Amino acid sequence: MASIIEIDSADDPRIAGYLNIRDRDLARDDGLFIAEGKVVLRVLLEAGRFEPVSVLTLENRLEGISDILSKAPSDLPVYVAPAAVMDAIAGFHMHRGVLALARRRTPQPVAEMIAALPENALVVALVGISNHDNVGGIFRNAAAFGADAVILDATSCDPLYRKAIRVSVGGVLKIPFTVAPDWRTLFDALGTRGFRQLALTPSGARDISEIAPAGQTALYFGTEGEGLPAELMSRMEGVRIAISSDFDSLNVAASSAIALHRLAKV
Repeated sequence: MASIIEIDSADDPRIAGYLNIRDRDLARDDGLFIAEGKVVLRVLLEAGRFEPVSVLTLENRLEGISDILSKAPSDLPVYVAPAAVMDAIAGFHMHRGVLALARRRTPQPVAEMIAALPENALVVALVGISNHDNVGGIFRNAAAFGADAVILDATSCDPLYRKAIRVSVGGVLKIPFTVAPDWRTLFDALGTRGFRQLALTPSGARDISEIAPAGQTALYFGTEGEGLPAELMSRMEGVRIAISSDFDSLNVAASSAIALHRLAKV
C-alpha cells in the first residue's frame, strides 16, 4: 500500500508540483505532468507506461481509491488534504478530488516506434490538431478500437496536457505515442515501412465504408477547418465519411471514431 501523508497547508513544499494547476499546465518544464480523476489514476497505475511520482486526493475520496492504491508502489506518496486546502493548492475548486503527478518519457524516435509495431498495425496520425479536447477524444477512440499507436506532428498540441488526458479517459496513458518533427518525417517513415496511408477528408474520392481492414494502415486526421496540408493530401488516398449534403463536416474526434470502428481489429 502506498504511503499516506496528511497535508494541511497549500504552502507545504511536498505538494509544490500541484500548485496553481491551470497556470502550470501551460508552462510546465519539470518533466512531469498531471493526471486527473479516479479512472485516469487507475489507467496510469495499471498501464505502467509512465512512472507515477505522487498522488494528491481529497480526504473524503481516499477510501474510494483504496483499491487502486493497493496496486501502487509501496513508496508512492499519497497526499491527503481537506477540500479547502485542496482548492488552495489547485487554484480552483477540485470537485473530482483526485490528482497524480507522473514523469514524462523521452519521446521514441518515429522510425523506431514504427519498426517495433506488429504486423497489420493500425496507426493514427495527427497533423496540426491544436485543440486538447479533440486530441483527447481521438486518443480515447484509438484506445477503444485497438489502434497500435498514435503519432502526432510537432504542430499538434501536447497529449499529456491535463485536459487532453482527462478527455481521453486515460487513453493517452495507455496507447503508445510519439511526436514527429513534421508531417514529411511521419509520412516518409510510414511509407518506408509499407503502410497504406489514408487521409480523412470531406473531399475524399472513396467513402470509408468502401475501405476494408487490410495490412498496415495509417489514418491521418487534420485540424478542423483547414484540414490536412494540401501537399500531404496529394500524396495519399483521400477517404470521406458520408454525411448529410446540407451540412459541412464532422468534428475530427467523431470522424476518428467512425473511421477507427471501420478498420478496428477488436
